[in-house]
Amino acid sequence: MFETVRNAFKIKDLRKKILYTFMVLIVVRIGCQLPVPGVDASVISEWFNENNSLDFFNQLTGGSFSQMSIFALNITPYITASIILQLLTIAIPRLEELHKDGEEGRKKIGEYTRYLSVALAVVESAAMAYGFGRSGYLTNGVSFTSIAVIVVSLTTGASFLMWLGEQVTEKGVGNGISIILLYNIVSRMPEDMMTLFEKFVSGASNVTNGLLAAIVIIAVIIATVVFIIILSDGERRINVQYSKKTQGRKLVGGQSSHIPLKINTAGVIPVIFAGSLFQMPIVIAGFAGVQPATGAKASIGQKILTLLNQNSWCKFGSFGEFKYTLGLVIYVLLLIFFAYFYTSITFNPQEVSMNMKKQGGFIPGIRPGKPTVDYLTNVLNSIIFIGAIGLSIVAIIPIFFSGAFGADVSFGGTSLIIIVGVVLETLKQIESQMLVRHYRGFISE
Repeated sequence: MFETVRNAFKIKDLRKKILYTFMVLIVVRIGCQLPVPGVDASVISEWFNENNSLDFFNQLTGGSFSQMSIFALNITPYITASIILQLLTIAIPRLEELHKDGEEGRKKIGEYTRYLSVALAVVESAAMAYGFGRSGYLTNGVSFTSIAVIVVSLTTGASFLMWLGEQVTEKGVGNGISIILLYNIVSRMPEDMMTLFEKFVSGASNVTNGLLAAIVIIAVIIATVVFIIILSDGERRINVQYSKKTQGRKLVGGQSSHIPLKINTAGVIPVIFAGSLFQMPIVIAGFAGVQPATGAKASIGQKILTLLNQNSWCKFGSFGEFKYTLGLVIYVLLLIFFAYFYTSITFNPQEVSMNMKKQGGFIPGIRPGKPTVDYLTNVLNSIIFIGAIGLSIVAIIPIFFSGAFGADVSFGGTSLIIIVGVVLETLKQIESQMLVRHYRGFISE
């Protein structure tokens, strides 16, 4: 990895792209520190410390959500809009046609995504402004002017970040939106590492326990990252043979290829879907002033919120606390369901079979047509289950250590999957651009 980056800086054009990406990230960091006018940031920060149900969203925004900066919404509206349009692709024939229409179709879907992102940013910022206004967190009180200023500030910040992401994709290195998301997550990791160090290493009863805790923390992080890399790169290759055919006076075809089926076909989307479903009732209840709670005086609604809250899982102190780990079981089942659901949207065995048949391709030992579709479906179902179990393991590890040992950190399994996936994809893009320039050198000579 370091050799790839070092060699990339030797190429002038690629070096400019990398430096451009770094400059954009500096702008993002500065924007995360600029407060929204009319908001009492200190009071909101205290509210976030007491209400940890929004940790997931705060983590995706690099902490700017809890600080109520102009980038508080960050790129979450864009991510939500992208997911919504992907889901609507199977329900709206027009979007399905655009999806299959090549580059022009993708540009049109990208345009729709931007419009939907702005609309979502307006709705989210208006809801936040009104909710904080009712709670007394606005310095100028609840008025049309104060709410309008907040809505314009947050919507503009989200739109500007979306534009910056597109500029990085065009003029920088990698996918701009993914790079900004990666930067937001990584920016909070030093603080989390310091928290773990103070609690388990420097705060240990003796040097031996502190050293053992440090070794365990490092080992768990390294093992998790390695497991995610294996999960991200793992694939099942299905051999495809193309029959020979005559084109003019030439005999073409006869070569063999393969269909790469990723083990983790759906990526991090199932974790985001499942996590969002669990967080949504807690967020809505939090704005309404209802917090998760246990005990005899807690209402049924508060106990359900506790069941949905990840911070209440894997607590082994007593059965009264441990029973809420049932929420983790439901979470894993939802994760597996969304893995199958999202893969069914993005990969169509029947379409793949038809394309192979048109090109004269076939899977050795499998007849074209319905037998090929059935074979691809069976293989895909097995792979999805393995990938979903892998995702579940990655998601459970931080939750287990947080509940059992109190190792509270802002990053979880979702964050680690995003970090590893974006880093690997960006390095692959850098290597491919270096390879293109290398071949150009041969051609010019």
